[in-house]
Amino acid sequence: MAKKRIVVTGMGVVSCFGNDVSKFYDALLAGTSGVRPISTFDVSDYPTRFAASVPDYDVEGYIDKKQARRIDPFIRHGLVAGKKALEMAGCFPHKLGVLNPDRCGVIIGSGMGGMETFFEGTQALTDKGVKRLTPFFVPYIITNMAGALLAIDLNFRGPNYSISTACATANYGIVSAANHIRLGHADLMICGGAEAAVNPIGLSGFVANRALSVRNEGYEKASRPWDCGRDGFVIGEGAGVLVLESLEHALARGAPIIAEYLGGAFTCDAFHMTALRDDGSGISNCIHLALADAEVPKERVNYINAHATSTQLGDMVEVQAIKNVFGPSVKNLKMNATKSMIGHCLGAAGGVEAIATLKAIETGRLHPTINLDDPEKGLEGIDPVALVAQNHQVDIALSNSYGFGGHNSSVVFGRYRE
Repeated sequence: MAKKRIVVTGMGVVSCFGNDVSKFYDALLAGTSGVRPISTFDVSDYPTRFAASVPDYDVEGYIDKKQARRIDPFIRHGLVAGKKALEMAGCFPHKLGVLNPDRCGVIIGSGMGGMETFFEGTQALTDKGVKRLTPFFVPYIITNMAGALLAIDLNFRGPNYSISTACATANYGIVSAANHIRLGHADLMICGGAEAAVNPIGLSGFVANRALSVRNEGYEKASRPWDCGRDGFVIGEGAGVLVLESLEHALARGAPIIAEYLGGAFTCDAFHMTALRDDGSGISNCIHLALADAEVPKERVNYINAHATSTQLGDMVEVQAIKNVFGPSVKNLKMNATKSMIGHCLGAAGGVEAIATLKAIETGRLHPTINLDDPEKGLEGIDPVALVAQNHQVDIALSNSYGFGGHNSSVVFGRYRE
């Protein structure tokens, strides 16, 4: 029995470059760094004083302004990105009536949830006592609330839950959403991830485990995947959300088709809390499974949007795993690192990078990997699209995300062909 075909009809982003998908990708193509000094709280005593933060943005038309002030930022990012994705898909705000709400679902996850709400709530509890704790404390910290509130606003009554697998979260959501469509549970799914961790508790946590770059002088050059001078990742935030539909459903309503979702997979390293398995076997297995699910030979893959966080160990483990999978056909690959410009968006990373991957398919342009001035020797044989954007007609694209706990995920997209 033939597999149900699934297409991408909408994309929504909230990022350090704003919340317009085209402007977001234009900034990436230009090689612009979205990293800037943290100004929303005092970081004078921190060893890391910069991030790829989301600037203030107008929520009018997407969220009631009173609600926007009340909810945690990760929820706000998820709601705006989700509605913008549905807007691109031609359904929001005036054409929701063409959809069957029982056949529409939402899977928007978060790696860390409402950290700002958690921080402010614990401060209120400590300083002022239990009577001053907001009744919204629990609802606004739990990771499912972005998708839940989006479904309430849209009256989507299909599958709805959050996944929290650290920095692999959004890819897990995309694959799971696609599987619901394949299994006949839904016709349309909104999926991806949202994160807002640039706050005292989020920054402090990553400082404590020594994961972050401390390049405070020249912070725009701090995120440098695969470069010999890398010293840790740059914390980012935002949301990346897709609209997936069965091909039949998309064609029936005349939806704009951006690309085709071909397959995906996830595995676990079962090795270490924060480090990748040294030999990259968990990653290799995940890519093999994703390509098998997509039913495409590895030789057709000619672009990879890598996880590539700018950490000493992780970057090259992923490269070796890719070489192990693709063998001689690695010479066909172009690979870039979106995190070199937007930092590591944690639970939102896979969603934001899926959008970069889809825009590459749509435009035939690959954004550069900036700050790659002194490449690691192990990178030889793969073109990392260093420093300057390139023209490239993508046939099949792979986007990888990995998370603390050993969570590996890969998604496969291709050009839509009738």
